Amino acid sequence: MIDLVEKLYRNNTLSKEELVQLLTGMESSSRDHLIKKAHATRMHRYGDSVYMRGLIEFTSYCRRNCNYCGIRSENPRAERYRLSLEEILDCCRIGSELGFQTFVLQGGEDNYFTDERIVEILESIKEQYPECAITLSIGEKARESYQKFYDAGASRYLLRHETASRRLYEKMHPGMNLDDRIKCLQDLKKIGFQVGTGFLVGLPGQTVMDYVEDLVFLQELKPHMVGIGPFIPHQHTPMGHEQGGSLTDVVTLLAIIRLLLPDVLLPATTALGSIDPLGREKGLKAGANVVMPNLSPTKVRTKYALYDGKICTGDEAAECRVCIEDRINSAGFTVDMARGDHLDWRGLS
Repeated sequence: MIDLVEKLYRNNTLSKEELVQLLTGMESSSRDHLIKKAHATRMHRYGDSVYMRGLIEFTSYCRRNCNYCGIRSENPRAERYRLSLEEILDCCRIGSELGFQTFVLQGGEDNYFTDERIVEILESIKEQYPECAITLSIGEKARESYQKFYDAGASRYLLRHETASRRLYEKMHPGMNLDDRIKCLQDLKKIGFQVGTGFLVGLPGQTVMDYVEDLVFLQELKPHMVGIGPFIPHQHTPMGHEQGGSLTDVVTLLAIIRLLLPDVLLPATTALGSIDPLGREKGLKAGANVVMPNLSPTKVRTKYALYDGKICTGDEAAECRVCIEDRINSAGFTVDMARGDHLDWRGLS
C-alpha cells in the first residue's frame, strides 16, 4: 500500500482499481504514511495556516426530508427558528470584531428566505464589510438564483453531494435526484463561485466502491472546497438507531482527498470533534486546513441539530474562537484570519 500512497503523492491521481486497492488494503503503517504525505502536501501548498470561517446558522427550517438529518421537514420535534436580518448582521459585527473575514451563512432549504431576502442579506453584509468573503450554504436553487446571489456579493457556495452513489442517494434523500444536485454544482462553477462539495462517511450500507465513486466525482468536478464528515445519527430520524461513521475512516479519506486535490480547502469539521475530543486536530494533521467556529447566537445553537451530540452549542463566539485557536496551536498549526481563498481562484497556483 505504501507504493500506492507514493504514487498518489507524486501524481495526484489513482485509477478506480488502485483506489479500491488502497482503501481495502489500508493498514496502520500505510495509513500513517498516507497522513504524513497529506501533511507534507498541505504544508507545501498552504503552509501551517488554518483558515477560520465564522459560521452563522440562520434558519433551521427545511423543506427537504433527508433521512439522516435532524432538521428534516417531517421531524415534529425539531425546534425551528429564523434569524432576522438584524440578528445576522449582529453575528457579523461580533465576528468582525474577533477578526473574521469570512462569514458562512448556512441553513435548511427554507422557502421563507426568497431570492430577494437572501440578496438583501448579502448586500447588507457587503455594505458594512466590503472586504469580507461570504459563503452561502442553502441547498439547491435555480441557476438564476445562484447568479443573483453571486451578483449580490456571495463568492463561495457549499453544496455537499452527500454521496455519489445513486443507490445510496435515493435511499437517503426521498424525492430528490442526484442529477439535480450535480447540475447545481456545475452551475455554481460556471457562474464563478468558489464551490464546495463533500460527502458523508459511514452511512448504513456504504461500501468501499461508494467511497471510490465519491473520490472519482471529486477528481472530475475539481471543487475548491471539500467538506466530509462522519455520519452521526439523530434520534428523531429514520436512521436514528444506526451506527455512526468512524474517525479513522474520515481521517483516511481526508488525507486521500488532500493528495488527489492538493490545492483544495479542506475543513476539519465540528462533526469530527463531536465523535472524538481530538477529532479536529487529527483532521488538521491529515491535511485539513479550515475550521468554522460558530458565530450563531447561543440561544439558537442547540436548535440547529443536524445530528446528536454536536459540540460548541453553549460557547459565546469569543470563547469559541479562543478555544479553537488554542486547539489549532496545540496541534502545531497557526491561525490565519485572512479570507483564505483557494489558490486557483486567486490565480496563484
